[in-house]
Amino acid sequence: MSQLNNYKIEEGIRPIEEVGAELGLLPEEIEHYGRMKAKVSFSAPGRVAGNPDGRLILVTAMTPTSAGEGKTTTCIGLADSFRAMGRKTMLCLREPSMGPVFGIKGGATGGGKSQLVPMDEINLHFTGDIHAVTSAHNLLTALVANHIQHGNELCLDPKATPFKRVMDMNDRSLRNIISGLGGPAHGVPRETGFDITAASEVMAALCLAENLQDLKTRLGNIIVGFNTKGDPVYARDLKANGAMCAVLKEAMKPNLVQTRYSTPVFVHGGPFANIAHGCNSLVATRLALKLADTVITEAGFATELGAEKFFDIKCRIGGLKPAAAVIIATVRALKMHGGAAKDQLDVENIEALQKGFDNLLKHIENIRVFGVPCVVSVNRFSADTDKELAWVVDAVAAKGVAAVVSDIYALGPAGGVELVEAVEKVIATQSNEFDFLYPLDMPLIEKVNVIARCCYGAKGVTILKKARDSFEKFEKLGFRKVPVCIAKTQSSLSDVANLLGRPKDFEVIIREARLSAGAGFVVAIAGEIMTMPGLPKDPSAEYIDVDENGNITGLS
Repeated sequence: MSQLNNYKIEEGIRPIEEVGAELGLLPEEIEHYGRMKAKVSFSAPGRVAGNPDGRLILVTAMTPTSAGEGKTTTCIGLADSFRAMGRKTMLCLREPSMGPVFGIKGGATGGGKSQLVPMDEINLHFTGDIHAVTSAHNLLTALVANHIQHGNELCLDPKATPFKRVMDMNDRSLRNIISGLGGPAHGVPRETGFDITAASEVMAALCLAENLQDLKTRLGNIIVGFNTKGDPVYARDLKANGAMCAVLKEAMKPNLVQTRYSTPVFVHGGPFANIAHGCNSLVATRLALKLADTVITEAGFATELGAEKFFDIKCRIGGLKPAAAVIIATVRALKMHGGAAKDQLDVENIEALQKGFDNLLKHIENIRVFGVPCVVSVNRFSADTDKELAWVVDAVAAKGVAAVVSDIYALGPAGGVELVEAVEKVIATQSNEFDFLYPLDMPLIEKVNVIARCCYGAKGVTILKKARDSFEKFEKLGFRKVPVCIAKTQSSLSDVANLLGRPKDFEVIIREARLSAGAGFVVAIAGEIMTMPGLPKDPSAEYIDVDENGNITGLS
């Protein structure tokens, strides 16, 4: 703890302008949204463009379970620990969607002594970015319907125009609907539906855009459907992208908040980690790298989903090179992957740990495939025994990878000191041979095969006819040289949710393919992925309340 004692940061929050000043932001570059949050103006990235880039550290995980692993909490605590040890540090996270907040996940701002503030505002509405994405997306949908209503000059085929509306809430009843009922004055009847806003291509485009002009171009590239000849119709053909970009102007600016230890944080953008790439915005990450020496970021779900997309999509598009990766593991998750029941996770079970270890090992192998130095962080839970924790650390070390126990939930920055030291050691001593999993000129179907075999451990891929026809069509349209984003369950390395551990001899079934031309990638859909989630039997919303003084409870 000697390094921590030399610096030490105190628990407590500061005025947001002081948080920005620590990074070197000017007062006029901080646009206040209340007392404890702000946006950073468009002028800041240009002013600091000449600064050297800091180190980018990705936090990912083993396959998540219903027991919860605390990945976001670890991200927050790791950033606090780096800053407590004297490093100029920033954290970059996605914005929480209210759908999962009110659904099964609850609040997405950490826990214990590793939390973001203002927690309730970040989880609910925040600075309005997600609402802006909802409005921009639905503006485009309305313009499509309006164009068809008023003569359909572009000959859009209503039956081949699958562009759905979005909302930031879980509502399974809106997945498939019929709109335009009530007669000619009320639109053209057609089958449609709603996706959750985080699954919108507009959200993915926002998070991969370099600036407003690039965003406008990406929005214009969104395919809203096909005409009667089978040719794509783009948002720019409807003259929609200018107005959409105007709606998104403020949402393009990164949001600045802090941890409860006043470490600076950008919380910006919120694309799904299934149907999209599951990372915070590129503009926020790039700005953070110019403002801080160490930048911590997170990718959704585990290495075969979030990390793969972070490397192959975000890093490729953004020209980023990660310095290291931290893989979150827990005794609880290992035991579940080893066959232990959820209600038995508090019971010491070395045998289940041993059986579940193959899952963690596969995720270590995945990071190694990309050539990035990595460390395993064993996130401590109160019921974990010393024997179990020691077994995991020793088992990981036997594979040639550093592993440390972190306890940032209970201890805050002090609980992540060993993890910081381990990360800095691998950065200093191990070669970084980061490279992408596949070249862009590889055929789309081959890219799917490479991802499934290398990252999931599949023996092969079956492409159903509908998906195969789509891949062929996309390549004929000129979209061969783009990354592939595979949408599959996060609950298994395979495309079947209940196959825990490290499944063997399985095939991935690709049933559908979608072109996200605005975001700049093709989506391959495996299994039954829902782009509009439903609420669980006991939704988190039932435990959220507000008192007469406006204090919100139940979000942690």
